[in-house]
Amino acid sequence: MDAPAPGTITMFSTTWCGYCKRLKSQLQREGIGYTEVNIEEVPDAADYVMSVNNGNQTVPTVVFPDGSAATNPSLAEVKSRIGTPA
Repeated sequence: MDAPAPGTITMFSTTWCGYCKRLKSQLQREGIGYTEVNIEEVPDAADYVMSVNNGNQTVPTVVFPDGSAATNPSLAEVKSRIGTPA
């Protein structure tokens, strides 16, 4: 898993996840760039998500430019971790 570019995130999601839709909407509103990876369509994506979530396929799982990951982070946490003013 490559880390996303500075100031952006990678978000692992599914099409039916309400929390994913909410976070995407917030990111778009704030102008924060992201790459979305659907764990039901991309080979090995679900395995990565499970590796950072104690074996669970919990989404949204977000990867930050420093390579760290968070499960269902708030917009404030995303902004803080990518260095965007709150």
